[in-house]
Amino acid sequence: MASRFTELAIDCADPAALARFWCSVLDYEVRDQDDGIVTIGPSAAPDGENHRGPVPPVLTFARVPEGKTVKNRLHIDVNPTDREQDEEVRRLLDLGARHADVGQGDESWVVLTDPEGNEFCVLSSRRP
Repeated sequence: MASRFTELAIDCADPAALARFWCSVLDYEVRDQDDGIVTIGPSAAPDGENHRGPVPPVLTFARVPEGKTVKNRLHIDVNPTDREQDEEVRRLLDLGARHADVGQGDESWVVLTDPEGNEFCVLSSRRP
């Protein structure tokens, strides 16, 4: 038996604000919130049934006192599901993301940062 990827923990200064941003990006909802920690995940099925197929990981945002000053060694990739890449990039910029230059050159993905500077990529292909 292998392990399953179930959660990504993200250190940040403002867990509630960063959770709101990523809920909007991923169409997630707040699952738990307690004393500087906010966990978000996919919406539960309306009838209480379990989702079929792979279970997406939850994201947990935890308040930490130190500031980030180095490049991320791990980042999230997102795929637009109902619009083209350029439309999704505009939507994410409107939510508070910013363009990032990490030396990517002329690639098929767009590198952005969330409101706290965490890098993520918007891929070009749409996925259902």
